[in-house]
Amino acid sequence: MDLSHLQTFRAVAADLNGQMRGKRLPAQAADKLEQGSVRMPYSVLNVDIWGADIEDSPLVFETGDADGMLLPTERGAVPMPWLENPSALVPMWMHHDDGTPFAGDPRHALAQVLARYAARGWTVQAATEMEFYLVDDAGAVLMPPRNPLSNRPLQSHAILSLRQLDAFDDFFTALYEACAIMAIPAQSTISEAGLGQYEIDIQHDEAMIAADNAWLFKTLVKGLARRHGMAATFMAKPYGADAGNGCHVHFSVLDETGNNIFNDGSEAGSALLRHAVAGCLHAAHGSTLIFAPHANSYERLVPGAHAPTGICWAYDNRTAAVRVPAGAPQARRIEHRVSGGDINPYLALAVILSAALAGIEDSAEPPAPISGNAYDLDLPQLAPDWASAIATFETDPFIARCLPPELIRNLCHTKRQEMRRMADIVPEEQWMTYLEAV
Repeated sequence: MDLSHLQTFRAVAADLNGQMRGKRLPAQAADKLEQGSVRMPYSVLNVDIWGADIEDSPLVFETGDADGMLLPTERGAVPMPWLENPSALVPMWMHHDDGTPFAGDPRHALAQVLARYAARGWTVQAATEMEFYLVDDAGAVLMPPRNPLSNRPLQSHAILSLRQLDAFDDFFTALYEACAIMAIPAQSTISEAGLGQYEIDIQHDEAMIAADNAWLFKTLVKGLARRHGMAATFMAKPYGADAGNGCHVHFSVLDETGNNIFNDGSEAGSALLRHAVAGCLHAAHGSTLIFAPHANSYERLVPGAHAPTGICWAYDNRTAAVRVPAGAPQARRIEHRVSGGDINPYLALAVILSAALAGIEDSAEPPAPISGNAYDLDLPQLAPDWASAIATFETDPFIARCLPPELIRNLCHTKRQEMRRMADIVPEEQWMTYLEAV
């Protein structure tokens, strides 16, 4: 890997919260990356949202806080255009010294699921819709950003407003340029329902690339916003009375000939599509912790607040948790609408895609698709709060089928420590923890 044109680069891996953990290294160290010369404690991928060690971590007890070996992912080095000084970021993932994957690495969890699809000769295509807020965090209370044209804070909601998009044209122009040089295929941008809220769609690609894109995109948006005198956040609910941030996941599956297995030429889609939908619905309750991993996540998951809490599916109905969008049959796909913007993309795609595959393996059939407003229906629900979500996740049979036991255990220890510490922070100040950490 030739990074000789730079002075330094960053070697980073994703922890269980999706935060980047790693090292700044001199450029000449790049030649040794493939040899496993970058090492970090296994426990680094299992720290809490503040970066603190897990007090009762069995991982530390079992390994003596030993080092794992970081190896570069297929992504290779990417530029870091949010920094003033030229640098590169090299995505890595954790392995044991014998080269086998470390089960506590969330990227390996997704790779394990995708390997099950590959064993059938299938390739998953996925895309994400990324919602975020631009904010002013200079004071004790989170505020909307200032309009760069008037220098006044935003005052009104502006869903699908070109005027509000144009006001922040310098930021969005720089963002698209940065996405291009980082090979993140950003598509359409809209002004969303919240005050200073936006959504950018990232074009579909193979599922691991889609997860990488989402992970890198979140870091890029937050870093670039700072260069433009603002902050950006993917918090699930930055403002209690305003819309939450979601991360909708679209996916389809191609067979060895490139045909979409969800397409049978009809508007309804194939039997395999129904089985996949059934798997997603069956797994939703036990997977709540992945879709809503933080205390703030449950401010978004409130019935009737335009975030799906009822477990159901529908055709072309945005109130449903699982939606089959309209369109040409050859583009038939599933949209999973539950996740908040604060998710770890690797874990979210791992459980969604594993759920769909489980439904296919079991030939499961979903209930009838709903019609009308899902918020008005009496439906099975996601876990109602953080504590319930952790407890359910820890013992749910589907989660045991989907994720390695070490990862399940480590995540539960992490989340219980965060829950204890967050209880000492008044709700009005919790945004300071989550603003850019998620």
